[in-house]
Amino acid sequence: MSRVCELTGKGPMVGNNVSHANNKTKRRFLPNLQDVTLQSETLGRAFKLRISNAALRTVDHRGGLDAYLAAAKDAELSPKALKIKRDIRKSSDTAAALEA
Repeated sequence: MSRVCELTGKGPMVGNNVSHANNKTKRRFLPNLQDVTLQSETLGRAFKLRISNAALRTVDHRGGLDAYLAAAKDAELSPKALKIKRDIRKSSDTAAALEA
């Protein structure tokens, strides 16, 4: 399982452990990934995603999964998140066509 956030694209970074004697050894900084289930109001169903804690806070701040995906850049999203975004857009376009 890759250590990449499905919504933001955040992945591991590299750096150094620096000892008191100033010895440097390579280390990895891993993102704080969580397995969460997010609800889509437009589609009326839940999706299981592996996202970073920062992305989860951003989803809450923007008002839910639908609003987050509407504002997100396609290049950052995983293929699974892109499919959810397309389904939401298609569903909302269909609803708008039915109202008109």
